[in-house]
Amino acid sequence: MNQDSEQSSVRPTRLVKARRPALPYRVPRYRVALVCEEAGTLSSVPIQTSTGAEALLRPCFDGLDREQFLVCGLDAKHRLIGINLVSIGSLSLSIVHPREVFKALILMNAAAWLCAHNHPSADVTPSREDLVLTKRLREAADLLGITLLDHLILGEGYYSFADQGWPGG
Repeated sequence: MNQDSEQSSVRPTRLVKARRPALPYRVPRYRVALVCEEAGTLSSVPIQTSTGAEALLRPCFDGLDREQFLVCGLDAKHRLIGINLVSIGSLSLSIVHPREVFKALILMNAAAWLCAHNHPSADVTPSREDLVLTKRLREAADLLGITLLDHLILGEGYYSFADQGWPGG
């Protein structure tokens, strides 16, 4: 080899940065909390009938022009812990997913619960979707150990799934 080829094959030395020691794998940590949006006076009277539940919930639906779906968390003696609005829908439907329903109930430490929604048309006859949703929610409630006491539809009067023997389920 000649001198020219030797010089062209020699590469300049690069400075190597010192490596930092690898940090241990870290997972983000979250804190989940239930925040009371509106203080009210809770009744110490347990909810024992659909009529009592309807009387409690009717004011939540007065004057609404769209469907709304809410849940009421109850303690072991069926006294009200709190109410959570799960969904605001349109004139004829409200999209409800069990994940959203049970999120608030679990955070409330509810032992039992009620759910209710309104029919702005005032006709309280349950739709096919109402029947399917109620069956699905009862199954999920049984799995989680949070007893569903009733599902009410409010309009002109009310419809109680429990009073009707849980049709569709």
